[in-house]
Parts: sequence; C-alpha cells; structure tokens
Amino acid sequence: MTISDGDATRAGIPEAPGPGQAVAIRPGLLWIRMPLEGPPWHVNCWLLRDGAGWLLVDAGINRPATRLAWDSIFAEYLEGLPVTRVLVTHFHADHVGLAGWICDRWDAPLLMARSEYLQARLLLLEDPASLITEQAALGQQAGAPPEYLRHVLGRRPFYRPDVVPLPLRHRRIAAGQVLRVGDADWTLHVGRGHAPEMMLLHGRDAGVLIAADQVLPRISPYVGVFPPEPEADPLADFLDSNHRLLALPEDTLVLPSHGDPFFGLHERIKVLAAHHAERLALLEAICVQPRTAYEAARLMFQRDYDLDQILFVIGEGLAHLNWLVARGRLLREAGADGVTRYRCPG
Repeated sequence: MTISDGDATRAGIPEAPGPGQAVAIRPGLLWIRMPLEGPPWHVNCWLLRDGAGWLLVDAGINRPATRLAWDSIFAEYLEGLPVTRVLVTHFHADHVGLAGWICDRWDAPLLMARSEYLQARLLLLEDPASLITEQAALGQQAGAPPEYLRHVLGRRPFYRPDVVPLPLRHRRIAAGQVLRVGDADWTLHVGRGHAPEMMLLHGRDAGVLIAADQVLPRISPYVGVFPPEPEADPLADFLDSNHRLLALPEDTLVLPSHGDPFFGLHERIKVLAAHHAERLALLEAICVQPRTAYEAARLMFQRDYDLDQILFVIGEGLAHLNWLVARGRLLREAGADGVTRYRCPG
C-alpha cells in the first residue's frame, strides 16, 4: 500500500474500538477492529443486526489474539443472539482468516463472491512451498536483486497458516444483488483491482457504504500483479470500479477495512485517481530508457523498502507498467537473461 494525499472527513464518527470491543456506527451496526501483526496493523469488521441474529462482515486473520477478541465480542455485544450469516468481502487472509472458525462456531452459512471463494479454496489447497517459488520467479523476471530472491525462498509459509479451512459450501453473492438484513436492504457492488470480485455493501436508507479495501481514507489500496497472471491490468479494473462508485451519494458514510470511517466518497475517489495518474506519468518518464520492473518501481516510489515489502513494490509497479503497455504508452521486452524490461516507444 502506498501513502497518498488527501484528508477524508470523519466529523461525528466515534473513536475506534479497542481490542475485543465494539462501537455503534448506526443503530444495529457495530464497528469492530481486529489486530494485525504488520501494516496497516488492524482490519475493521462489522456486525449488522439481522432480525433475530447478526450478519458479520469479515472475520480477521487466524491468530490467537483475533480469536480472543472475537470471544469477547460474542460474549459482550450480541445481546444473546447468534451470528446467523458470515459475509466475507474478499479472499485476503486478514478478511477471510477466521471465517471458517466463526461459521463452524455458530453453524452459520458463508456468503462470498464465487471467484473470491474459489481463490481462497485454491490457495488453501496449494502447496505453500510452490507459492513461495512462484513469488521468487516473478521477482527474478522483474529484475529483483539476489538478496531479495534468497529472502523470498527462505520466508515462512503464508496463507494456509493464516486462514482456517473454509466450509465446503457457500452462498454465492454478486454485484447487483440486494441482501435483506433485518428491516433494511443492502445492495452489493463489486470492487476490482485489489481483489478479483470484492463485495461492497451499500445501505441507501442508512447512508452507509461498507467499502472493504476499495476506498480507504489515508492510503491507496494495494493494486498489484500476482505471479499467476504477470501481464494482468488490475489498475484499469480498480479505476473503473471506483468510477462506478461515483453513482452513490456524496454524503455516504464510508466504512473502510483499514482506517476510520469517513465522509467524502467522491472526493476521495478523485484523489485516488489523481494519485495513480501521477504514478503513471512518472513511470513514462522513468522508462525513457529501458528499465526492469524492479528498477522502475523503486524510482516510482522514490524510497527504499525492506525485503519484506519488495514483493508489493514489484507487484504495484507491474500494475502501473502493464496499464501503460496495454495502452501503447510503453513497450514490454523479454531479455535473453530472463528479465523483462520496459521502455517508451520509438
């Protein structure tokens, strides 16, 4: 994720809840904040009163501290009612990690978009060692330094330790669908780019958008390329999804997965679009001479990163490079050394 300019308004929003606590955003809508071990250090989850129970949106990562926090939430804030549905916005571990555990605990169905559910199931079945090998291969193609490749190959397994196995069945949700939650209707919107089919929930009567990772108040969501599709164009998907969200009212209260709730949806979308436009223009100037993705990304971000972050630097750099290639503004050329380079035409 990259820091971007802009200050979203949060007037009238309560202070963030502490671990194992919940605060009311609207009647029947609770804000929960679960801990993460690294940036952005937390993920927001939401409980919506659903008749004689609760609909939970997102579950946090599979860690003992997260389970303890949920134990406290379930004991103190459910008013003696069960969790009747678990909706996961997308497959990333900080959102889906404990969904299976919560579904099993409450005998509650799992609601996910099809591609998000299948992506999570695929990663849980994948050999963790092969995931690491694929990351190293992408780094090598991007021209990453040898110390980064050694670091990747020596890292701990990921995803499978972070995500409890999911239920073998799920209820498919999709953009355009209307969920009845208690006495209110919530329309589902899709956010692409950060994830393949991330679900956002808009409650028109409440004036609220549960925005997942699509629109964040102070950072730009990570929009990157992953090893299975190195020539993907996720930035186009991200910008298009955000443009579609401009159809929602400007005074919508945005509930992001990271950071605090805020007002100013349209302005924030414009800031994010301008941020990426600046990155694209900078990359074109950088690639006047041939550059590897690693070189171009480091120059684009204009700062150094530790080895754990280089994967994201390369992924986000590739997203911007691929956007430019797809529109004929850069050329992509494979070298005899197995490294791909990018340059301006002519």
